[in-house]
Parts: sequence; structure tokens; C-alpha cells
Amino acid sequence: MIEQVRELLKELGAGTMSSMAYDTAWVARLGDMDRELSNRALVWLATHQLPDGSWGASHPYNYFDRVVSTLSAMIALSKSGRRAMDRKQTERGVRALESMANDAKESLQSGTPTVGFDLIVPSLVTEAEKMGLIHKKTIHALEELKKRRDKKLARQSNQLIDKQTSTAVSAEMAGKDGPHLLDIDNLQEPNGSIGNSPAATAYFATQLRPGDEMAIEYLHFASNKDGGTCNLYPIDVMERNWVLWNLALVNEWDQDTLNLLQPHLDYLCKAWKPTKGLAFSRDYSVPDGLNTIMAYGLLDTFHYEIDPESMENFKADDHYRCYQLESYPSTEVNIQALLTLRKKGHPIEHPDVQRVLTYLDHARGKNHYWTDRWHCSPYFSTSHLVIACAGYQDNLAREAVDWILTTQNPDGSWGISGPNAEETAYCLQALVCWERESGTHTGNVVQHGARWLKENINAHTHPLWVGKGLFRPDTIVRAALFSALILAEGIT
Repeated sequence: MIEQVRELLKELGAGTMSSMAYDTAWVARLGDMDRELSNRALVWLATHQLPDGSWGASHPYNYFDRVVSTLSAMIALSKSGRRAMDRKQTERGVRALESMANDAKESLQSGTPTVGFDLIVPSLVTEAEKMGLIHKKTIHALEELKKRRDKKLARQSNQLIDKQTSTAVSAEMAGKDGPHLLDIDNLQEPNGSIGNSPAATAYFATQLRPGDEMAIEYLHFASNKDGGTCNLYPIDVMERNWVLWNLALVNEWDQDTLNLLQPHLDYLCKAWKPTKGLAFSRDYSVPDGLNTIMAYGLLDTFHYEIDPESMENFKADDHYRCYQLESYPSTEVNIQALLTLRKKGHPIEHPDVQRVLTYLDHARGKNHYWTDRWHCSPYFSTSHLVIACAGYQDNLAREAVDWILTTQNPDGSWGISGPNAEETAYCLQALVCWERESGTHTGNVVQHGARWLKENINAHTHPLWVGKGLFRPDTIVRAALFSALILAEGIT
């Protein structure tokens, strides 16, 4: 297992991520501007339609992912597809969308949307309506989204969207009628992308500056070998943050492994923008609270000197935030803030610690678990909360541990929709840290889970991470799996 960790550390770079229907559909619209990219994307869409006619992750079902992916795919196939089969697939997509529209009201109220959903869907609906693909019934069911979109855009009505604005990552939401919302001359990143987003970049290259060479060159880099396109590219900072975070849960590493960790810590340090922090990539202009706070904690642990003002930038009145104008706060950024404050030696009574604990207690509601806007599974943030609180705020952690223990499957695994290696890894990490920090033993639960994970470590894992749709950051997930097994072996 140690050798596999070393190989993983040697691979770290721009970041790896599974293909996504939403972004792939935007690339499919390139048409004759880049026939190779467009055709490969069309083939990917044709082979990834789900049995019910929709597009998106097959498992788990996520309403927001399915709606935005299906809208995007059927528009692309209708615009750029040339086969009779493309028309039939579009018709099946329309029927699937109409079926999903019946659940729109309840789903929109009960869940946390995918990234940019409120902004993007109204534009896609308008486009699909003008193309005659969808009917008034479907549009009426999604009408509430236009109100949300207008409200969000009103908050920055005095400022055009440029590369310094977080909403640039969803620039395609401007559609055909809204380019006036964008500062087009100051929208593109040096790598040719718009917000490191293939979808936003394809929109730029097809509707704002048709055939833009830098944008199309970027899209070639962002295209996966399977012909699909990922949600974000590159994710060099995000990937390093999460890989190193998972590996840092193991308290002791041999010198050879530490030597391989060092260049990645140096990378984060060099990418750091004083008083601002870090974005998910060095090529993205907008720092965020999650990557900044995670990197701050990691670099501080390994004795790098980093300015604390950067973390302070993301402090709101009663919580820490990812972005200044975010509509949906993140549980995970507050858990990471708690962990970082703890590592800095702040006592439980410290005002910043109490601010986060109060927020997290409120965010849980009546549940014994936590959810987050960046991940589908409650095991993700619930396990991280245990790690942050074990031996520090045991009362909060104990309830989460009890929930994890009672939801283990008979075969030793965990998963919201059946056994899943990634979710099992998170639970093992949490339970090992709980035993290590609190002195409380959980019987043979860890051993049982570790046996299952070792037998299923190479099994396909579902896309559980939330972007504009659902995706799987492969290297990050592998780091969690390796970390969990090494931790479990330490107490067996």
C-alpha cells in the first residue's frame, strides 16, 4: 500500500476527473470550429444516455444533475447531431425532462443545487423553448429558477462578470440574450479558459468569440480520453489539497514518502497569494475559502509560514464561506476551519471556534449527520466532522460516530445507495481517528470495514462530488482509499 501511495504522489499534476454530460454537451456544440472535438463529444453523449432517456450520473440519482445534464445534452444533439439516432435520443431526453418536471417543486425546495444551477437552467430552458424542444408545461415548472437567477444577479448588478468574479465559472448562463452581463475582454484566463470550466469556455468559443484559438486549445487539454469532458480543468491545487489532507491523517510516514510529499507542499506554498489565499487552481483567478483554509492547515502543519489574513477573508458573521456572493453555505469549509483552528492551538472557548461549532450544530438540524454542497454523500462531511472534533469536542463527534456505526452494511461497507468504496473509506478514517483521539473502541467494526474495502478497492466508484453535475476526482478518491486502509491496518 505504501508503494501505491508513492506512485500516486508521483502522478499528481493538473488533476484527473471523470467526464460529465453537461460540459461534454457544450463541447459538442463546437461543430465545424473543431470537428474532432465536437464529434468525439457527440459520440460520448450518444453512448451515455441513461435507460430512462436522461443524462447525468446513473447512480446516485440527483435531480439537479439530471435536469441540467439532460437539457444540455438534448440541445447539443439537436444542434449538432446529424444522425436519425441523434433525433431519437433527443426526443427521449425531452420525455425524460417532462417526467422530471413533475417533481420540480419538491426537488427545488428540498435539495442543494449543483453549481450554477439557478443561473444556468433558465438560459437552457429559454434556448430549448426557442428550438421547440420543450413545452410550456415544463417551462412553468422551472419558472421559479428565473426569480432566483434575477435575485442573484441583482446582487452584483453594478459589476460586470469578469475573471475576478466567481460567477465567471458559469458564464454560459448569459446565453444568447445576456452577453451584456459579461466583461468579455476581461473574462478569459491566461490558459484560454473561462473559469477553468469547459462549458463556459465552449460557450465563449461558440457564441462570444467564435473559433477563439486559445479557448479551443484549452478544450483539447480538458478533454478526456473517452471523448467526454470534465467539470473543471485544471484542478492542480484542489487535487493536491485533498490528496495531502487524506495522507496527513496518517501520523507517521517514512522518509522516502515524506520526500515525495514535499514538492506538493512547495507547490501550494508558491501558489499562495498573500492576503488572498488559494483558488482550486493556480490558473483560476478567484480564491475560495475551502482551498485556502485546507492549504493553510496543511502548510502550517508542515511548518510553512503563511499569512493568517487570507483565512480571515472568508469569515462571515456566523460562519466561514467559500465565496463572497455564495447562495448556499458549505458545511465542509466550516469543518476544515474548525480543524485548522484546532491545529493552531485555539482552545474550545475561542470565539472563532465557538462560531464554527454553533454553525455546525445548526447546520445539522435534527439529523445525526452532516451534508455539504460539494458532495452527495453525508458520510463525506460527517466523517470529516468526527476527525475535526475527536478529542476536542467529543459530544458533537460522538453522535456522528454512533450514526456511522449504526449505518454500516452487513458486509462491512457503507454507502447511501448501496456499498461504495469511497464512502467506506471516509467512515474508516473517521472511526480510526475517533479511537485514536478519544480512546473509545468500536469493536471489530473497523476490521470488518477494512476487509470489505481491501477486497473492493479496485471496484468502480460512483461520481459523488458536486460541480455543475456529479463527478469523480479519481486521484483524490484513491488517496482516501489508501489512507483509510493504512489507518485501519494501524489498529488491527
